[in-house]
Amino acid sequence: MLGGFLGAGKTTLITKLARRFQADGNHVCVVTNDQAAGLVDTELLRNEGLDVNEVAGSCFCCNFTGLTDAMADFDQRQRPDVILAEPVGSCTDLIATIAMPMMERMGEQFVHSPYAVVLKPNHTLRILSGGKAGFSPQAEYIFRKQLEESELIVVNRIDELSDEQLDSLKKYLDDQYPGRRVIPVSARTGENLDELYEALMSTASPRDRMMEVDYDVYAEGEADLGWLNATVHLSGGSEFVLDELTVETVDAIRRRLEELDAEPAHLKILCSSPSGVSVANLVSSDVETMLSVSSNVSVTQTKMIVNARVCLAPEKLQPIVSEVLQGVAKERSAELCVDQMESFRPGRPEPTYRVALG
Repeated sequence: MLGGFLGAGKTTLITKLARRFQADGNHVCVVTNDQAAGLVDTELLRNEGLDVNEVAGSCFCCNFTGLTDAMADFDQRQRPDVILAEPVGSCTDLIATIAMPMMERMGEQFVHSPYAVVLKPNHTLRILSGGKAGFSPQAEYIFRKQLEESELIVVNRIDELSDEQLDSLKKYLDDQYPGRRVIPVSARTGENLDELYEALMSTASPRDRMMEVDYDVYAEGEADLGWLNATVHLSGGSEFVLDELTVETVDAIRRRLEELDAEPAHLKILCSSPSGVSVANLVSSDVETMLSVSSNVSVTQTKMIVNARVCLAPEKLQPIVSEVLQGVAKERSAELCVDQMESFRPGRPEPTYRVALG
């Protein structure tokens, strides 16, 4: 499992790791996870040619059977050598609710790698230095619990950091979460990917106790965020540049959120057509929108998937996204068809199993 808070870049990292495992002759499968169906990550990974199953409707810990069913389904098609699992970014307590129960019930089938937690550096620096993270203390509680249960801490996006910033981040992690191996990487450039690959090839260390988790605080932290998943189609008579549409849509939503001082945990939009795929991301209010996958094509129609996780009530988030989508369609004289749009707050986490040690 590669965990970590929303917007850490787990999906890009998983894609690069999958390619690295494949280069060594392994058949690789991926399980994605979200509180609702219609996940950009699933669509993106499938577009990369990977074998992907999605567990939707709850986090892994609350749908243990959904996870194991997804893994068994892979086995029916072609037995995987490696399964990479990406839990929901607001999820924690995964050792006690997933790793340990799976080893107890299916230990003869799987060898578990060390649990890795992926960090986005700007978010982490703000929290660990005692600054304003833009989220509630309850959401910060989840973030810190993710670090507490980690065996590996993966600092992603180091290509965006100065040497001084990286040194500060390592010091904060060493002081506040000693004993964890810290691996700085760039999923975008591939820097230090081999070091992470070698670390994941090892076996998870035994645990003689589970961390304590206040599920009331955990539930409040998840409910602090409004979640939105939408799938729409745009079709028009004249061509438009797909990458421009993707970035402009993210930027338009971003401007509306700034007006409300609503901190985005992650905003991700994927636009696809038979000729190409475009993905744009926004992971924080203090960074620019990133075109993470460029299509370099012009089209007359596209399928768009929108995933937004924002510190804003879902009943306020959905009208913003709807109005922006209508606006970008109108600018291109395109017809907008909404296939699905769902906004909500995650429910209280209720694990299927939880191992208690110590």
